[in-house]
Amino acid sequence: MKRLFAGATDTGCVRSANQDSYHIDPDGRFFIVADGMGGHAGGEVASQIAVDAIRECLETCWEVETDAQKLMQDAIDKANQAIINDQNANPIRSDMGTTIVILMFRDEHPWFCHIGDSRLYRLRGSKLEQISDDHTWIARAIQTGVVNPDEAKTHPWRHMLLQCLGREDLKGVVAGEVEWQPGDRFLICSDGLTEELSDDRIAHQLKSIRNCQQAAQALIESAKLRGGRDNITVVIVSNELNSHS
Repeated sequence: MKRLFAGATDTGCVRSANQDSYHIDPDGRFFIVADGMGGHAGGEVASQIAVDAIRECLETCWEVETDAQKLMQDAIDKANQAIINDQNANPIRSDMGTTIVILMFRDEHPWFCHIGDSRLYRLRGSKLEQISDDHTWIARAIQTGVVNPDEAKTHPWRHMLLQCLGREDLKGVVAGEVEWQPGDRFLICSDGLTEELSDDRIAHQLKSIRNCQQAAQALIESAKLRGGRDNITVVIVSNELNSHS
């Protein structure tokens, strides 16, 4: 089996700056997507701080004898503290924060950790499954029956995060292992993609375009054609039987 991967990001059609950041480890060991928020360029700063801190932690500690869950949780803690340190040093950015998704392969097993509403999906055959849970008010409202899924699509509070990096009260960060098989694909994305495209549309393009880079770009272009109201970041990781894609 061969692990193939690619990523792309785009400002979209409305925003003047891209507050998303992402990183792909050249050896395919880990993948990071962050979607920043906050005025005065705070979102751009927060997402980049988070990605840089997590990358540095994972690279530095990769050979250390520690389990995947603790490694990712340590990386998250370092990223959270790095953002808080910047907030304290630059009060103009005191409200900045960021979502985060980490997908990491430890001994060839995929693990993930996330905060916020950027997402991890798995495509198996034609079925697209959301692996991560949105840490949002609207997701909790759906779970508790306060709002139904149709109402959620246009609810004014649908983007309200319950958790993000850059907060002193961040807690309960959980890392988990994900099962995958030959032919599966992982998709990591910011909500600029999922706000514009349905899961069915995403699944169709992920399945029909086997080249990872082309698929990532096609998803971004499709989101832009639907309005592109937010920044859009896409990372695709494929578990291929051969190297023809």
